[in-house]
Amino acid sequence: MRVLIAVTHLLGAGHLTRAAALARAFAAAGHEVMLISGGVPAPLVRLDSVRLVQLPPVHIVGTAFATLLRPDGEPADADWLMRRRTVMLDAFEGFAPDAVLTELFPFGRRALAAEFMALVEAANARVPRPLILASVRDILVASNRLERIAQAHARIATFYDAVLVHGDPSLVPLDASWPLDAVTTGKLRYTGYVDEGTHPGAATARAGVLVAAGSGPAGLLLLGAAVEAARQRPDLGWRILAGHGVPEAAFAEMAQGLPGSVLGRTRADYRTLLAGSTVSVSQCGYNTATDLLAGGTPAVVVPFEAGGETEQRLRAERLAARGLARVLPEANLTAVTLLQAVDAQQAAPPPGSHGIDLGGARRSVEIVEALKACRRGKIRPRSPLNAVSPGRRALLGALDLAAERGQSLVFLWRDDDVVTVTPQLDRLIGLAEAHGAPILLAAIPAGIEPALGRRLATASGVSVAIHGLAHHNHAPASAKPAEFGSDRAFDALVADAAAGLRIARDRVPARNLLPVFVPPWNRLAANLAGALPDLGYRGLSAIPGPPIPGLRRLDATLDPIDWRGSRSLREPGALLSALADDIARVPERPICLLTHHLVHDAAIWDFVEDLIAVLLKHPAVQVVHPRQVFDDAAMDTRCAAPHHRDRGIARTG
Repeated sequence: MRVLIAVTHLLGAGHLTRAAALARAFAAAGHEVMLISGGVPAPLVRLDSVRLVQLPPVHIVGTAFATLLRPDGEPADADWLMRRRTVMLDAFEGFAPDAVLTELFPFGRRALAAEFMALVEAANARVPRPLILASVRDILVASNRLERIAQAHARIATFYDAVLVHGDPSLVPLDASWPLDAVTTGKLRYTGYVDEGTHPGAATARAGVLVAAGSGPAGLLLLGAAVEAARQRPDLGWRILAGHGVPEAAFAEMAQGLPGSVLGRTRADYRTLLAGSTVSVSQCGYNTATDLLAGGTPAVVVPFEAGGETEQRLRAERLAARGLARVLPEANLTAVTLLQAVDAQQAAPPPGSHGIDLGGARRSVEIVEALKACRRGKIRPRSPLNAVSPGRRALLGALDLAAERGQSLVFLWRDDDVVTVTPQLDRLIGLAEAHGAPILLAAIPAGIEPALGRRLATASGVSVAIHGLAHHNHAPASAKPAEFGSDRAFDALVADAAAGLRIARDRVPARNLLPVFVPPWNRLAANLAGALPDLGYRGLSAIPGPPIPGLRRLDATLDPIDWRGSRSLREPGALLSALADDIARVPERPICLLTHHLVHDAAIWDFVEDLIAVLLKHPAVQVVHPRQVFDDAAMDTRCAAPHHRDRGIARTG
């Protein structure tokens, strides 16, 4: 493959360091790699066998991420930013990549959204279209403005094939720092931590305190406290490393009165120094934490928290909870508190084996290779519906028996999480139209874009239901995800359900909209269900449950996705056998197929297409339009079927 990675680091060099490690891993696996870097060049970042394209660089001062500066300290004006975009797009066109990775974007780098979106849109328009992937660290910083989070989710839904999360969910899952929606969750691929460093042999003896404060000026507070601690307790054997981004004047001022061996610049042999130290003192950025996990040195971490930053503090707390570090809050940092923390960590038991996955570079390559293989059709599991199998025989037998008895099996198709036009939505609508299968799209009101209405104007047999409000999980950490669960105040549930219908009416053409409530994750509080008719809803679709007075109900009974495992196709033979058994036992219950077009892989698309072809060609199956279902009072009792979740038919995603 030809792999293009686009990254801009603004504060330290951590983002570039991780992106470069990924680039080297792709190159080592035999792929051609281009790394487009938009930050200030970093001298210690290795680019073995990687083609570097340097954009006109930008940086920031402090934590003012919205104020981009040129190397001379002047603001990066429109001409400077246009030059960056031109260089990036020219490089993309000349390279013609098979996969494009945007580092951090669209979850961050909002100040550079125009150039990142230009790259993503160019990739999306290219024929053949490359894979488009987001590459993010273990912890993100979520905006307190919900519309920005919704915008990131919409971009993932519209353009991205997957999100590579370079972390281990056993330490910190992504939703600990970012409020994920269902579509984005379905596209996550955890890789493990990207361990970019060397692996020196075990030191024969440990001695001294090693202090490292990152690559830029963000570590000045820690450096100052460490320098003063070294003056007070020189017997501890200090080695203090300042990043190359620390101004020379500040470095010279700190060095006054210290032996020459105490204070120096960041070195390429940092891992070797770390392995030989008694205690490590550092911030808790991504690469620093990975260094600590790889080396096993007792650590004191002082997470960077200026400007309301939360990333390093969360990571530090997770490490401390596993006995892998001692946290000294930046607000409490002085030479005295630092010395106390160092003494305590020297006396503490050494960190044990942690079992945290550090194979993220290699696994990232494997994931992208697998995604590309699926795109090329190299991995297309044969559907059991096209083969002689027990599941297929059982399904056809149940359908034949229903036909012999004169039974009519109602079929309806619901698809969740639509917000805008995507290639996946076009494929879904095309598939439905090709088979004459009307479809009910559950749209997330807060994310609906104008493009959806324009696409619906050219589609036949498509209706739209209200999929909650914003698909935000409000459940406690110990509970299953829910936007409209019983843990929320009733007034809040009612307000959000009413807002969802109101927004949908504003954004969806009237001819397509049905006032049917589809709760995210198929979960809703019983008191809200009873209140839906008074809000203007006349239908409900969730998982099979009891009838609700005033609502017509048709619930999902067949979800082919293995949400709790592979997130690909559930075992197809078991799916077909369970469906056959359900038809035989409860023939009056409609067959309601539930799909999620944005997260389908090749196996799921194949299964869905084959299943629809088999069902819709059979004389026992009656295809109904969603509008017919929710306009026909005769459907009320038929659609309120017994609860059969124990059968494994209905699933939540």
